[in-house]
Amino acid sequence: MKQEFELATYEVVAPHVAKIMQNRPQARNAQNNRLTYDLDACFGLAARDEDIKVVLLGGEGPHFSSGHDLKSWGKMTDPLVTTWSPSKEGGVHSRYSFEQEVFLGMCRRWRDFPKPTIAMVQGKCIAGGLMLAWVCDLIIASDDATFVDPVVAMGVCGVEYFNHPYELGIRKAKELLFTADVWDAQEAHRLGMVNHVVPRPDLEQFTLDLAARIANKPAFALKMTKQAVNTAQNNMGQQSTMDTTIALHHMCHAHNAEMESRAVRREGLPEKFRGEPAPVKAAE
Repeated sequence: MKQEFELATYEVVAPHVAKIMQNRPQARNAQNNRLTYDLDACFGLAARDEDIKVVLLGGEGPHFSSGHDLKSWGKMTDPLVTTWSPSKEGGVHSRYSFEQEVFLGMCRRWRDFPKPTIAMVQGKCIAGGLMLAWVCDLIIASDDATFVDPVVAMGVCGVEYFNHPYELGIRKAKELLFTADVWDAQEAHRLGMVNHVVPRPDLEQFTLDLAARIANKPAFALKMTKQAVNTAQNNMGQQSTMDTTIALHHMCHAHNAEMESRAVRREGLPEKFRGEPAPVKAAE
């Protein structure tokens, strides 16, 4: 039986296999914190069901995910999944706490989910959408899927779950971040980020068949194998890289806010001062 949350659904779709779906197709599955908490509730159901060995993660509608919802984050009303309690102070403190909880904290939790997970990616997978795909152990993409992290163009050094070097390799990670180019499913497969590319109509059935093969293996062996491979990635520095990068990410946010504030202040200056460092008096 399908269980429906506000913005996600959970369903056992085959023996030992559960499917979690983002269910915000009218917004191209844009992520606000309601969606992330609903996804976390679905992962919790799968974790507590000892009969479930494999979990699929997808998105309803034409696109897997358009990334973070830049219009509405929603309210923080759910039990925290990390120790980062949202701050009412404002400024960097509030934003840093929010993103540690809702984005990085959630993604780390799902990446360490103790059962194999498979992302089914169709259509667009943008910025925060990459994070959802990357936390999964395997990624199956439809032949029309495209991937992009455009946030450098927005003045920020990549998304919060900064897994680019581990997914793409150092040189390609730099190129795709610097240029904000879109890469298609075939290129993502060539780079090793995607396991298989299949025709769009075959995406779910192919993924289900793969999940069934995995689900034939002993549950404990699957858990330990996942932990072993994740430990290898941890030993390559993934965790410390992300801790450093989210600090740099928020330095970029602070810089952007300062530049925006400076531009607003300059609007009140005589024209001859615009485009030059603001006088000390105007900055006070």
